[in-house]
Amino acid sequence: MVGGYAATLGLEFWLLGASYARDSELRPSIGQLISSWRQEVLLAPRVFLWQQPFRSGAVPDLLSAALQVRRGVVFVHGFVCNRGLWNPWLRRFRAQGIPFVAVTLEPVFGSVDGYVDTVDAAVRSVEAATGLAPILVAHSMGGLAVRAWLARRGGPERFHHIVTIASPHHGTWMARYGSTANGLEMRLDSPWLQALVSAESPALRSRFTCFWGHCDNIVFPTAGATLVGADNRHLPATPHVAMAFHPTVFDEVSRLVDSK
Repeated sequence: MVGGYAATLGLEFWLLGASYARDSELRPSIGQLISSWRQEVLLAPRVFLWQQPFRSGAVPDLLSAALQVRRGVVFVHGFVCNRGLWNPWLRRFRAQGIPFVAVTLEPVFGSVDGYVDTVDAAVRSVEAATGLAPILVAHSMGGLAVRAWLARRGGPERFHHIVTIASPHHGTWMARYGSTANGLEMRLDSPWLQALVSAESPALRSRFTCFWGHCDNIVFPTAGATLVGADNRHLPATPHVAMAFHPTVFDEVSRLVDSK
């Protein structure tokens, strides 16, 4: 099973490498691709075979009246994941007394629009507990769920900042093999994604930080994880799942929690 999984990841990285033009400045080296493949082989089984199926409720949400002076965070996971993805973050935030809610998006294969109510409920919970608009942190498809929430329920006063990590803002080549509602929406420049872009203003985009990587084995072309007008930050030689745990991302979110 482990060998089959490693081989499947190897195919993903081969497709990623083939997606770049030979003269592209973004094209990762063979060494970077191999390093990223190794990271994902070691990390992803722990996330998908342990944290999410067996430990999704191990770290409960932290909302307390005693934390009203601290800005809170809403965590939104990606495709075929649940709140267990964020366990390392949640443990650290509990230790630091940072309020948070981590959602589980259901149904797993539904339209991204169907997740808007879940995100909205989490935002309202953090708002009520802290008296402050939260930061939203989203990995992969979760970034689209947050943008859908922003278009339908959000507004400038509902959030402090939005951080997306490896989110297919312009879709991904891999989604061509998807037949689920959310899979179809994540196809490259799908009508659903184009409608989302038309609902966003430059002022809102300036309050996004988008982390992306040239070794993202799920979202490629990899620049599709960026947004025009956002603070786009590159994480070199880091694969898709590993980006969710990159120390640079954690440090930036921690900084935003304490920002005005």
